[in-house]
Amino acid sequence: MSFIGWIIIGALAGWIASGITGNNRRMGPVANVTVGVLGGLLGGFVMNLMGGYGINGFTFWSLLISVVGATIFLWIANAVSGRSTVKG
Repeated sequence: MSFIGWIIIGALAGWIASGITGNNRRMGPVANVTVGVLGGLLGGFVMNLMGGYGINGFTFWSLLISVVGATIFLWIANAVSGRSTVKG
């Protein structure tokens, strides 16, 4: 996948994952792209460990794997930083 493809998938995945984890108000566009790209790498790595295939181009599957990886990444980051995502 091209550099621009990674940016687009990363931005979408980071934005969706930040909405899922409740971080959307704290994150800007650069953070969304960064989290999305790192999530794509993490998600692809996890899928390869499970015997599947990870990021394979500009596809819905790649977006899904990136969102899962970015969500895991943000949950870990929230746990380490002590931030709660539960509103109340």
